Amino acid sequence: MSQAEIDLIREKVNLETSQIAWKELQRFFASGTAVYVAPDLDLVEVAYQFSMDNKALVEQWMQNGQLGLVSDRRAIDWLEADAQVWAVVVKPWILVQP
Repeated sequence: MSQAEIDLIREKVNLETSQIAWKELQRFFASGTAVYVAPDLDLVEVAYQFSMDNKALVEQWMQNGQLGLVSDRRAIDWLEADAQVWAVVVKPWILVQP
């Protein structure tokens, strides 16, 4: 894959990233497809690595506690706070970052 193709994919992911109320994502949480992305990670980069199926890097983030399914506690906290989160779809996942 050329650098131009990589840049195009990253730009597409960036354009598909937006802020949304957590309460609007409850159905994804309930279905187990809402993935927490730690604030110290670049959401666009994580989405890009998901789309490229970079299992080694995704597993590393998971082992470091920087990535994983949204926990019940976090979901409740965000709901009670009426939180806005950043989100991007990488089917079948919804990547979510506070």
